[in-house]
Amino acid sequence: MFALFAAGVGISGDALSKVLTQPEPLGVVLVLVIGKTVGIFLGTYLTARFTRAKLNPDLAWGDVLGLATMAGIGFTVALLIGESAFPSAETGGHVEAAVLIASLTSAALAALLLRRRNAVYRRLYEQENPHEDHG
Repeated sequence: MFALFAAGVGISGDALSKVLTQPEPLGVVLVLVIGKTVGIFLGTYLTARFTRAKLNPDLAWGDVLGLATMAGIGFTVALLIGESAFPSAETGGHVEAAVLIASLTSAALAALLLRRRNAVYRRLYEQENPHEDHG
């Protein structure tokens, strides 16, 4: 949040209300939340599938999905591109609001996915070390 406000991003109630009703800001949200996730996950999968690269044995594809989802948080370049692509003040404000909503959505989704993966790893650890105190 600090970085958004330090960059001079002002979000109005009108801009927030238009995010899901106008095509430009809706496109920004979809690209940041879904596009980045799919792109990073698919790029990682294709690299592991068609090259000699291998996924670390300590990781699962669910971990990669959680980390790929976290990429939608990156908003500085999205703000720069949005400002260049949509120079009008009205559309620009909607795009800035869309970047904020997309970043928050990506953060929430990544937190849910990674929390779920953490529970899996905690359960595996407890199965492997049944006599230790886990308190």
